[in-house]
Amino acid sequence: MALVASVRVPARVLLRAGARLPGAALGRTERAAGGGDGARRFGSQRVLVEPDAGAGVAVMKFKNPPVNSLSLEFLTELVISLEKLENDKSFRGVILTSDRPGVFSAGLDLTEMCGRSPAHYAGYWKAVQELWLRLYQSNLVLGACPAGGCLVALTCDYRILADNPRYCIGLNETQLGIIAPFWLKDTLENTIGHRAAERALQLGLLFPPAEALQVGIVDQVVPEEQVQSTALSAIAQWMAIPDHARQLTKAMMRKATASRLVTQRDADVQNFVSFISKDSIQKSLQMYLERLKEEKG
Repeated sequence: MALVASVRVPARVLLRAGARLPGAALGRTERAAGGGDGARRFGSQRVLVEPDAGAGVAVMKFKNPPVNSLSLEFLTELVISLEKLENDKSFRGVILTSDRPGVFSAGLDLTEMCGRSPAHYAGYWKAVQELWLRLYQSNLVLGACPAGGCLVALTCDYRILADNPRYCIGLNETQLGIIAPFWLKDTLENTIGHRAAERALQLGLLFPPAEALQVGIVDQVVPEEQVQSTALSAIAQWMAIPDHARQLTKAMMRKATASRLVTQRDADVQNFVSFISKDSIQKSLQMYLERLKEEKG
């Protein structure tokens, strides 16, 4: 449950704006409470979307208990829900949040990376790549107010973190004996600069709110009860910009980083499978998972 943050770190989230799985029920909709005309919530087992077509914004809630880890099924449902919003031109932005109180996302699901077959590792990593690319290159306005889920948060246009000492955000791969992929390293480096990223990645740092704001991994830190209202204010500012100008500028700024992965996806999958299959790495992950079980016990 980590690669992007510790499972012990709770969170909440803000702003982002799609293989059907058994029981996903993505076609099931119902009118959202308080929604305007055409505002119908839809969802799957692990993702709930509450759209307000009148405002051009949707709220996407993660509900993959206990800590919204990015399992293969959860990754797939997130992409499907995102595609559905992107294909509906009435939406220009999305607020990413959690259906789980105090938890946004604990990050990648270590159980998908431990004790499985090479084919499973390859399939899982392709799904991780796909989510990152879809979020990073989306024309929709994105954002996050996270503690945990750093991989997802870094793809967003704006990040708001709730001011709670229990919350933190960062990439702690090295603490687990693994390393961040180059495209995630590039995203962090784009966000906080080379030196800060080098230090954070080598030490596997998780930043509490004040430090996260200082280093620039989040854009605002606000009282927990103000997260939602701050998110709405932030998304309104981004949506005040003409879409074509904002989208083209975003694409220009992010093209080089995204293209590196697009042109090296197969090699990146092969490198991941080779690395994660090593006996030493599997042993390290197993020990970490055992510690988590003991802590929960």
